[in-house]
Amino acid sequence: MRKLFTKIANKVAMAAGKPITFILCCLTVIIWAVSGPLFGFSDTWQLVINTGTTIITFLMVFLIQNTQNRDGVAIQAKLDELIRVSTGENVFIGIEHLTEEEVEEFRNRCEAAAKKADKVLAARKKK
Repeated sequence: MRKLFTKIANKVAMAAGKPITFILCCLTVIIWAVSGPLFGFSDTWQLVINTGTTIITFLMVFLIQNTQNRDGVAIQAKLDELIRVSTGENVFIGIEHLTEEEVEEFRNRCEAAAKKADKVLAARKKK
């Protein structure tokens, strides 16, 4: 079931990002707007577009979030692997699971190390 959902979510997310999908949505809205006089701009006519767009938006939020979650986890795993096999500090692996304050502490530590490295580099260039 999960594999099927993943497959569908990927396909829908990919299709949603294509130019043709945007064009089809624009055409749908244009056709709906042009059909207004035929239906006397009735409440039902308005309800059709409102209901359709609400349902599609509701479903797309969950599909796109699922896709982004998986992408984020995959990127994190790749970064973790790069850290693991490089001279980077392994302590950074998995910091996405820490609290916001703990992650901020790591960020501050990285910024301080970068500033220190910049000073060392600048001092070497002066010599």
